[in-house]
Amino acid sequence: MADKEKDVPVVEDEDEPDLNYQPPAQKSLQEIQELDKDDESLNKYKQTLLGSGPVVADPTIPNVQVTRLTLMCDQAPGPITMDLTGNLDALKKTNFTMKEGVDYRVKIHFKVNRDIVSGLKYVHLTYRKGLRVDKAVYMVGSYGPRAEEHEFLTPVEEAPKGMIVRGSYHIKSYFTDDDKTDHLSWEWNLHIKKDWDSAE
Repeated sequence: MADKEKDVPVVEDEDEPDLNYQPPAQKSLQEIQELDKDDESLNKYKQTLLGSGPVVADPTIPNVQVTRLTLMCDQAPGPITMDLTGNLDALKKTNFTMKEGVDYRVKIHFKVNRDIVSGLKYVHLTYRKGLRVDKAVYMVGSYGPRAEEHEFLTPVEEAPKGMIVRGSYHIKSYFTDDDKTDHLSWEWNLHIKKDWDSAE
């Protein structure tokens, strides 16, 4: 399982060939729990990793639910959080403000409800005036179901600074995995300003 305190690999571009990599066949949580049932130490290990079983049995509820994203910045006057369980179209019209040059991290909260999910990734595409100016792919890891939310925290990054980079940025976010499942896609806007409450 992923450890949110460890350094998180960031892949700036995913456009390289995949060298015919094939992810291993997915096994359901029940199939994994049925393996080596007579091995007591292995059963304890699986219990620690996998829990007692699916949290949500309802097949209409997604296996992975992304609930919110927060821009973590010690210098911010308040939390910069977006709720991802409601109307995602409203986020397209919402402007979040960040002061130029500050250090920040992105924290994502998500739930896994039924089966283990492998190779989760958070993809972040940044556009300015219609042109893509940045792309980052954060390797989140593999997670099993549990009642509590999982948290993922990106490495510390520095916001752009300088008069030229101030302005509005449009961001397209994707939460996906090794199987290219689109668990959630959303768009939002970030305004880089000279100060938190400045007009520019």
